[in-house]
Amino acid sequence: MTVTIVGSQLGDEGKGGIVDLYGDDVDVVARYQGGDNAGHTVVHEGEEYKLSLVPSGAIRGKVGVLGNGCVVNPRTLFDEIDTLQDRGLDPDVRIAERAHVILPFHRVLDGIEEEVKSESDQEVGTTGRGIGPTYEDKAGRRGVRVGDLLDPDVLRERLEYVVPQKRAVVEDVYGLDVDDLEDPDALDVDALFEEFRDFGRRFEAEDMTVNAGAFLSAAIDEGQNVMLEGAQGTIIDIDHGNYPYVTSSNPTAGGAATGTGLSPGVVGGGEIIGIVKAYLTRVGSGPLPTELGGVVGDTPGYDEQGEGENEELANYIREEGGEYGTVTGRPRRVGWLDLPMLRHSTRVSGFTGIAINHLDVLAGLDEVKVGHTYTLDGEELASMPATTEQWARCEANVRSFDGWPEADWQAVADEGYDALPENAKAYVEYIEDELDTPAYAIGVGPGRGETIVREQPF
Repeated sequence: MTVTIVGSQLGDEGKGGIVDLYGDDVDVVARYQGGDNAGHTVVHEGEEYKLSLVPSGAIRGKVGVLGNGCVVNPRTLFDEIDTLQDRGLDPDVRIAERAHVILPFHRVLDGIEEEVKSESDQEVGTTGRGIGPTYEDKAGRRGVRVGDLLDPDVLRERLEYVVPQKRAVVEDVYGLDVDDLEDPDALDVDALFEEFRDFGRRFEAEDMTVNAGAFLSAAIDEGQNVMLEGAQGTIIDIDHGNYPYVTSSNPTAGGAATGTGLSPGVVGGGEIIGIVKAYLTRVGSGPLPTELGGVVGDTPGYDEQGEGENEELANYIREEGGEYGTVTGRPRRVGWLDLPMLRHSTRVSGFTGIAINHLDVLAGLDEVKVGHTYTLDGEELASMPATTEQWARCEANVRSFDGWPEADWQAVADEGYDALPENAKAYVEYIEDELDTPAYAIGVGPGRGETIVREQPF
């Protein structure tokens, strides 16, 4: 069967930890979208691993698959694999031949466009990893796919078609000199061909490439358990998020089908677990109706609400939760839990269960608040409106909960749900009731063992 892991908020919900939590019963973990902008932090046997591309299950010796919905930077991929090998692991990672390749010029163009947008305060706050430009080329039918790296004639043909277009964009649209770029080889056909043909040779030598849909279907037919791992979160889904402050792919459960080659019936016939952080964070621009403020540093989009009476509280939660980007190190904006957001996410993906992470971070507060509904133009809304402009005008209607004390969280995890402080249980049960979805797991610390497991989805 399959279990699909979906971020229910704006990313950074702790998806990698839940993949690791249920990892014992998993044979294959497949990423179905995103690229090396997707940071996962996994703690295993006391060791912390920060990954941006390799599926989290690789830490536990599972087969990892990067599906056709992913965009793959081979430089990042092999750096991560080599680092894991240096730490004594032997990750088994397969790459879909239909997955698209992030090329150096994609990163160059990502940086240039964000810089231009910043001049009119329209920057998205991307990681600068070239993710969006790669998906643009995929949609524009001029992309380079992993399978192309295996065929030198096809690879050169693809590069000779697309590179002149990118040079023209840099020179004629943005008025820049290619020779003045930090990496002028990023727009040199011969240099790109040599480097990426070498990556293709390594893919071949290590037998890494697969037809993802057929590979995963065969695993399921053989009785193996497959976990489908999303990156980012629902509210930055290209179709269902707060456009244009979104990623360029579909982190929602529908993306698990298109991004792996498995049918919607297979994905929908399994479990779909929404990962919920017990409060809310985001990196980058866009509205945040429950935002507390107090962002440290230069984070786009926080100026209007970034300072104020809740600054000390926001900073406390940020420090307690280690709320800094896994990939970028940027401080995350902090807000109270947003129920209209979670109702939207539950509907879009059809969660069969949720996992609530970081409940321990809120311990010690006298009061914990939740955005229960919104008010927009005098009307109360239970879910998110369709446009970002409408969402930006929403005011959160807050419900307050009595706080709960600090505890020996390892002991709580060992003893189970009944050992949670009563007010923490009331908070969890409120979320379950509002989403009409049971909490399969409750994270009360960063380690795999610091989680209350109430349901084993496999």
